[in-house]
Amino acid sequence: MTVSKMTREDVKAVALLEKECFASPWSEETLLEETVNPTAVFLTAKKDGKVIGYVGANNILGEVFITNIAVSSDYRRQGVASLLLKTLIDICLKSGASYLTLEVRKSNISAIGLYEKNGFSLVGERKNFYTKPDENALLYTLFFKYD
Repeated sequence: MTVSKMTREDVKAVALLEKECFASPWSEETLLEETVNPTAVFLTAKKDGKVIGYVGANNILGEVFITNIAVSSDYRRQGVASLLLKTLIDICLKSGASYLTLEVRKSNISAIGLYEKNGFSLVGERKNFYTKPDENALLYTLFFKYD
């Protein structure tokens, strides 16, 4: 498995992954815009040349916000999300980011476990943040400390 920056050639596969994983998927057009967005950090995980997962984030003045992280159902529980997240954390550290943050559905226990295992802390809750179905979001943040 390899992790690399999302390219224009990856967009169609990432859009299909969005449709598989989310009730309100991002469009190919929106994903394509992220390939040229200077604040975007979008990474794909590939196995045998096939996109099996991705993470997207935006870095605004050292404050990094994860927009989505998704793994194809055929490859879940195989360390794909962990590898994507660890790679993103490494990029954040190398850039001197202050923190990495995200929202997660309150019912998404496996994702919450992933974030907590990687040092994220629960810092808040957003009421009725998600739709399809309506649900609160938990806000998790990983604060970076530098010597």
